[in-house]
Amino acid sequence: MIEADDYKHDDWINEVRKRNRSLRRQFLKYKDAEIVYSLTHRKLLEMADEAGAIYRIDGTVLINREIFDEYLEQFHQKPCTYSAYTKRKQYEKDRKEES
Repeated sequence: MIEADDYKHDDWINEVRKRNRSLRRQFLKYKDAEIVYSLTHRKLLEMADEAGAIYRIDGTVLINREIFDEYLEQFHQKPCTYSAYTKRKQYEKDRKEES
């Protein structure tokens, strides 16, 4: 028969696994970060340096995801910006055709 302590132990194991995953992903090697962020090596290191997210340990370059993600938010484009742009271009095109 399964006792209540067994359930507590399972919950504890799941919590440890969850924390371990988040800690494992807090820092990325630059090659992994290139894949995650779809950036070239040079651009990634440039942006990570500007963000202050680079950690160098014995020749290994690590990027702190939390700091870098916060830095990336400044480049977030507002919604509807592109649609407003295309509407303006269409309006200008229609005006030229009327002239």
